[in-house]
Amino acid sequence: MAKEDYYELLGVQKGATAEEMKKAYRKKAVQYHPDKNPGNKEAEEMFKKVAHAYEVLNDPEKRAAYDRYGAAAFEGGGGGVPRGPSGGGGGFHDPFDIFREVFGQQGGASGGGGGAGGGIFDEMFGGGGGRDGTRDGADLRYDLEISLEEAARGFEKEISFRKNMSCERCEGNGAEPGSKKVTCPTCRGAGQIRRSGGIITYTQACPTCRGAGSKVERPCTACRGEGRMAQNTKLNIRIPPGVDTGSRLRSSGNGEAGLAGGQPGDLYIVLSVKEHELFERQGEDLFCEIPIKFTLVALGGTIEVPTLTGKASLKIPAATASGTTFRLRGKGMPNLRGGAPGDQLLRVQVEVPQKISEEQRRLLEEFARVSGDANEPTSKSFFEKAKKFF
Repeated sequence: MAKEDYYELLGVQKGATAEEMKKAYRKKAVQYHPDKNPGNKEAEEMFKKVAHAYEVLNDPEKRAAYDRYGAAAFEGGGGGVPRGPSGGGGGFHDPFDIFREVFGQQGGASGGGGGAGGGIFDEMFGGGGGRDGTRDGADLRYDLEISLEEAARGFEKEISFRKNMSCERCEGNGAEPGSKKVTCPTCRGAGQIRRSGGIITYTQACPTCRGAGSKVERPCTACRGEGRMAQNTKLNIRIPPGVDTGSRLRSSGNGEAGLAGGQPGDLYIVLSVKEHELFERQGEDLFCEIPIKFTLVALGGTIEVPTLTGKASLKIPAATASGTTFRLRGKGMPNLRGGAPGDQLLRVQVEVPQKISEEQRRLLEEFARVSGDANEPTSKSFFEKAKKFF
């Protein structure tokens, strides 16, 4: 241990800051922690080494001594080389003390080192099981595609999905009816077991009873002692008006059942709104393009336009330019939080007929002659700007 470079063990440069070393140590400690590498002696040894390296380099005095004399500064006696700054050779402390100090973790219930004792370690390694063997159920996700009309008005819907539910035969306790729980033979009811790793001893949850301290005498024949089974279920959900793609609805307690009395998870319904053939949604506003006849543009008039709730009247003034946008107040999407609804924006596009009859051609030619369009097919303002190019 003494001959290895402490900076290399942590994976930092020699001039690393205290925060950089702490971050590096956290990463290495998680990588080599005995709970994550059960039975792996090499990982256990590395865990002790990185803890010792961090203990030295995190102390300014010890770090200065190490930078000057190397690891020999912390070896007992010999050759006039200074010992640890405190005079005792810098004795190697329990690496779990260092681990708990850095991660803010308290010792296990049995007073051992930082084994699988919950807290931040459960968060890092996906724990969540209690010391009594309980385990909360997992959250579930259900993807639901709806139409724009459904998103606008809101609705109720029955969904069906499959999840782990409490076993009806054993009522979730994992024991065959008539059977009982007995003391776990592995941990003898403690819920934890001690493991020795050379100079350290640590505890971890019992792998047989999962920390409960007891196990069922005869496992349930339906769920095989699990206490829950995968089953199909149905649920009525309410979709509020104004939802959009990406909206998430939480149904509390409708996720997977917990184990041994653990709390059930939640169900999250994730929505996606299908594209509409007429309307394009932008936030709470709706956009729509309306093709209109050129005669309507020339003469003006009123037309009926579609909305999500029916029809509405739209007045088109005479001489309206193609591409003009009109606004229908309050005809957009409802506000999910109860505010004012959005608007509907309608962009008019003038349609030019592709085919005309002989009678239509004669009338149009007469219109062009009377209006002077036959001699000036472009606007006068444009001609004035463009004539210098001719």
